[in-house]
Amino acid sequence: MTLKGHTGAVESVVFSPDGHTLASGSDDKTVRLWDTATWRLRTTLTGHTDTITTVVFSPDGGTLASGAYDGTVRLWDTSTSQPRETLTGHSDKIEAVAFSPDGHRLASGSDDRTVRLWNEESLDPRQAAGKICRTIHRDLTAAERAAYLPGQSVPAACPS
Repeated sequence: MTLKGHTGAVESVVFSPDGHTLASGSDDKTVRLWDTATWRLRTTLTGHTDTITTVVFSPDGGTLASGAYDGTVRLWDTSTSQPRETLTGHSDKIEAVAFSPDGHRLASGSDDRTVRLWNEESLDPRQAAGKICRTIHRDLTAAERAAYLPGQSVPAACPS
């Protein structure tokens, strides 16, 4: 069986925890999700601006993390194929990403010779937005929701 679709070298592959999806990251700046029952392309994730070097699923399979030469780690909702968050902070290429066994932390390794640890709040934008709401004692504006919860249509970000 050969899966074709990438237009650049494939740098990383990983199976989802339930085995139903195979993710591949490539020099073509895309992540492709393949259905393992049919071996057909399920979707193509775009957003990185350089080679994707590493892909990994969270332990529950609900999030896919991708790291790239653009220095970012992107988090994707695997049920909707929508971006959840872009993690920035490294000053060079991302070479590795890994979730903790409980899925509450993500580690990223970079050519900048650092490992960054991202906590649960940075992995779940809704939790981070809730913390902001509690701090500022109000709901987020539409512009703030768009900035903090990209790709999500949320009328109110903060619980009443």
